[in-house]
Amino acid sequence: MSEPTSPESPAAPARRTAVVTGASSGIGAATARSLAAEGFHVVCAARRADRVEALAAEIGGTAVVCDVTSEQSVAALAELVGDRLDVLVNNAGGAFGSAPVAEADSDEWRRMYEVNVIGLMQVTRALLPALVASGAGVVLNVGSTAGRIAYEGGGGYAAAKHGTQVVTETLRLELWDQPVRVCEIAPGMVKTDEFSLVRFDGDREKAEAVYAGVAEPLTAEDVADAITWMVTRPAHVNIDELVIRPRAQAAQHKVHRVLD
Repeated sequence: MSEPTSPESPAAPARRTAVVTGASSGIGAATARSLAAEGFHVVCAARRADRVEALAAEIGGTAVVCDVTSEQSVAALAELVGDRLDVLVNNAGGAFGSAPVAEADSDEWRRMYEVNVIGLMQVTRALLPALVASGAGVVLNVGSTAGRIAYEGGGGYAAAKHGTQVVTETLRLELWDQPVRVCEIAPGMVKTDEFSLVRFDGDREKAEAVYAGVAEPLTAEDVADAITWMVTRPAHVNIDELVIRPRAQAAQHKVHRVLD
């Protein structure tokens, strides 16, 4: 991954490498593109082979089929990455369902915890030695404003994203004497092709209702731009957390909508 050099010339610096999980769509795909534009070689990791292969081909990266909830799959990712890594963006996650706690589906809650917390932990654990070896590694976890405040119908997702936040804070404390920065970005309302559609099990009407009347929700590119800024700060600068919302969203429950 480094540029060739001649015996007479000084060694060229190694090209920076980043891993982005959940890179098949939305924020993950946008982040992979943004980091590639900044000169990173991006390892695009996700479950859907066709999508990550197309993305990697587009940006000159490397595609890896990876399910972050599988230890074996994560171990294969770590083996491919090798001994050195500059940036890890733990983006893989998701929300499933919106039932109140009294009617909650246990399997949906388990899925949310597995991907947003256990998966994040497994990828971080596997790649941490390579991040330390870089001398200036960055772990950036993609959380949510749901990880800061509860709301009706969001119990399972909010609990999982609170978990993301706590894992981030704990890791930062545990790595205080290591050359690794630990950051979290917490987006509010972001309109992507799949997030709400997946949450509502393909019900497009329910998915569109989330953004009804909101002229300009955040886009995946908005969040990717912020992520790229966070991970490219000087090595002594740690952005502990960045909460990013559209201007129309003053709080989780207070969104300016213009409805006919």
